[in-house]
Amino acid sequence: MALALAAARAAAARGEVPVGAVVVSADGEVLAEAGNRTEDLSDPTAHAEMLAIRAAAHKLGAARLVECDLYVTLEPCPMCAQAISFARIRRLYWGASDPKGGGVEHGPRIFDQPTCHHRPELYPGLSERESAELLRAFFKARR
Repeated sequence: MALALAAARAAAARGEVPVGAVVVSADGEVLAEAGNRTEDLSDPTAHAEMLAIRAAAHKLGAARLVECDLYVTLEPCPMCAQAISFARIRRLYWGASDPKGGGVEHGPRIFDQPTCHHRPELYPGLSERESAELLRAFFKARR
């Protein structure tokens, strides 16, 4: 999670919402890490999770990340939650909850839907205080 927090801080330094994500293989190898880049790339899908999943899949040469875990500083949105399901991520760890935009514990609860084909193991609240503080400080500075 320390790498995800570092990626979130780097995103904030670029003027992006501070969210970071890291994909780790079953043997502990970091396959990919990313921070939000929606502004930088002018791409509404360039969320940290999406970028990290894409990079890890490319590195492995596989569309499924079956034995991989994802660490992210904020509860994934519905788009990212669906991508996590499609990628067959084994375990999902996240820091801060997102009552407004989350798609796992909040909103549409993607993994609870009968149409969801894969549900990762869920581990919320990892480094929650630090993750939430990064977001609070970022948005406070912008107001």
